Amino acid sequence: MVDEVILNDVPLQVTDFLFETVKDSEGKEIRKVSFNFKVTHNEYHDITTLLYQMVFDLKIPQSNEKFRAEIFNYATSVTNLYEENAVGDFSLVLLEANGQE
Repeated sequence: MVDEVILNDVPLQVTDFLFETVKDSEGKEIRKVSFNFKVTHNEYHDITTLLYQMVFDLKIPQSNEKFRAEIFNYATSVTNLYEENAVGDFSLVLLEANGQE
């Protein structure tokens, strides 16, 4: 079971990890990953700044996968984690960018 992914050298502890192969708009097979992760008040700024980059070097250490990926879908349970001790649930779906490693 995968419990860690790395986006641009930032490790994330994840749950509900799913790895799939899907077809892009041109019919080419690409990799798709989805997962959930928690973000604390202290991490909020750094994680949202990371996600604003939209395209990442994605590494999945437990399966030795690595490829460029871009955000396909993103959701969070909260919009403001600046409150002390707040924790948000983030959900992320990434697609392989340009179908290349």
